[in-house]
Amino acid sequence: MTADFFSATPLAVETARDTLAKLRSVPALADRYADIVALGSLEDLVHVPVMRKDDLQAALKHLKPKAQHGATWTFQSGGSTGAPKVGYAPTGLYMAEVYEQWKPLGPDDLFVNTWGAGGLWGAHPLMNAYADLTGCTGFGLGVIKPAEYDYWLEFFVDRGITSIGGTPSVLRPIIGRAREIGIKLPDLRTLLWLGEPWIPGLDEDLPVVAPQARRWGLFGSTETWVAGTNTPQCADDTWHTLPSQLVHIGADQMIDFTSLKPHGLNPVLRYQTGDAGEWVTCTCGVPGRALRVLGRRDEDALFRGMSLNVDAFLREVASGGGVSQSQLVITEHPARAAILEVLVVPSHDAPDGLADRIRDHILASPFGGPNTAFYRDPEAFEVRIVGTLIHNERTGKVSSLVQRQAT
Repeated sequence: MTADFFSATPLAVETARDTLAKLRSVPALADRYADIVALGSLEDLVHVPVMRKDDLQAALKHLKPKAQHGATWTFQSGGSTGAPKVGYAPTGLYMAEVYEQWKPLGPDDLFVNTWGAGGLWGAHPLMNAYADLTGCTGFGLGVIKPAEYDYWLEFFVDRGITSIGGTPSVLRPIIGRAREIGIKLPDLRTLLWLGEPWIPGLDEDLPVVAPQARRWGLFGSTETWVAGTNTPQCADDTWHTLPSQLVHIGADQMIDFTSLKPHGLNPVLRYQTGDAGEWVTCTCGVPGRALRVLGRRDEDALFRGMSLNVDAFLREVASGGGVSQSQLVITEHPARAAILEVLVVPSHDAPDGLADRIRDHILASPFGGPNTAFYRDPEAFEVRIVGTLIHNERTGKVSSLVQRQAT
């Protein structure tokens, strides 16, 4: 049987020890790690408590990590409408290791990056850093609005674009629009994706619009950075982990990550992203185990690649008054991206126009929240006034978050 904590990465134990020493130096975390005498081997990590977002944020605030060479870049990992939770990376964003394992692009490719730039979001510069290693020709397009789809699709055809990268919820309407108006992208060979689950609707449109195109995915977070890669031969929920990522799955199927990067900036030691998973044999035929991600199982909901803290989000909904109860509903659609609804039971003194006021307040938030996703798809967010929230008919219990599949 494979050991729970195993890595063939050089200096793996030394790197884990160094991370533990850093965490012990954080006053807010010292008690958590006081009883860990030593790490004689990676198997001793079983005695180390799991780390969560707030623990890592406390460590980063105290440690103020700096890269050994070049700039130290700061990115946000999502959150609610409050201050962003951050992570750090050196210039290059650790993508050299990714390039060694995952090569959808080469020097002859013309690559369009449609991940949103700015706002401390990391995906756009992450993929620019990857493209830089491949020698391809890059187009840093960023987010495009639906009204611009036709113009840019014609541009893609004219230029002979061979690769497009983005979250599936960005790629789906672009490719869907091409199918709708009869545009073909015969030169398109690869779709690069990360940040959220693959949307099956893309599998329906791509054979019509771009028969040669295949999906290539990355999995990770701003705290762990890229943790795994995926090729067209892999199932879309299955990942081959990088050597610098020590991935452990607990008895409850919760995944935790330990960074084995000798000069990594985020002190990730048994860090839980909130995802559940299991070890499987990948359909691609690569020997060894692969990580199948089963989805989120924590207080954060993943919406279009953004981590939303449900409790904090609902506090913002109620912050302007007029709200008696509220609930988030995320509906996954097989043919398009997810939809987010806020159901609100108004108080007796609620003002007129309550739904519009709440919607405007959330969209105007400067940090995290759904505003980034709705910039490109404003119809995907709705606030509805209701008499009662969705509840268990037998017990009457109301959940803060309802996640469902469209029928």
